Amino acid sequence: MDPKAQIVGEMIRQLRPPDSLPTPEEARGQFRKMVELLDEPPPVSVRSSDLTCPGPAGPIPLRLYTPDGGGARPLLLYFHGGGWMQGGLETHHGACGKLAAWSDCLVLAVDYRLAPEHKFPAGLEDCLAAWRWLAANAATLGADSARLAVGGDSAGGNLAAAVCQALVASGEPAPAAQLLIYPSLDLAWQLPSHRDLADAYILPRIRVQWYTDLYLSSPEQAADARASPLWASDLHGQPAAMIVTAGFDPLLDDGRRYAERLEAAGTPVVYREFPGQIHAFISLTRVIPQGNECLREAASWLRTRLS
Repeated sequence: MDPKAQIVGEMIRQLRPPDSLPTPEEARGQFRKMVELLDEPPPVSVRSSDLTCPGPAGPIPLRLYTPDGGGARPLLLYFHGGGWMQGGLETHHGACGKLAAWSDCLVLAVDYRLAPEHKFPAGLEDCLAAWRWLAANAATLGADSARLAVGGDSAGGNLAAAVCQALVASGEPAPAAQLLIYPSLDLAWQLPSHRDLADAYILPRIRVQWYTDLYLSSPEQAADARASPLWASDLHGQPAAMIVTAGFDPLLDDGRRYAERLEAAGTPVVYREFPGQIHAFISLTRVIPQGNECLREAASWLRTRLS
């Protein structure tokens, strides 16, 4: 393990004992504080502006990141991580701004509804609504409608994969690419890395199960591919993908196996594992520089894939 990641992991374990579960509101505050202390802000060259789009339960807050320059550009629609019940526009402000600056793409972050107030599939429905609105209105944002991608980290990676699957299955216009950063793709939690890393930093088994119980209305929903994209029976026709994993993350096998299945179905895949890293390392960049390395690699892939 990266020594810096170990230091951060131990610090967070002391501040947030794994055997002591907070309330959802306490967890949201803990997550915001962790990112505030440990993540860097976006480059000053990137402008951000807040807007909304229509959603199934009312307006969905969005934040648009615009790097220097002009002309119609590619755009990445980004879904934040946080276990489907925490996180938002502020917790991923740094990551989204860096992706915009380093890819020369627009990035549009989505503040979807959170559990447990809004259980599955509410968050996914918001993400699909944001995509459909974007597909119809890309030009008004300065985006090229032929070069749109989706992405996300952790729970957001789950939502990005589920959005792609839903769009391909319905025959709707699908993204040109998908960026999945340590995605959670199997909510039954039976993969080898789920068992082997049950005591992992950031995402121990007890917290993983807590997130899932808050998100799903019943354990049976874990078998629904909209909740567990790895369970999809057919992955043909999925957008080109970059999948990032961390070696000391319980979600390691989620991303690894999804990459293998996408490749077997004929999808171009770039798979990148950071062997010494822990979950959430792209949001801990003040202490873990590899978080920025990961975002730069992802940005380079987006720039090339959407050129």
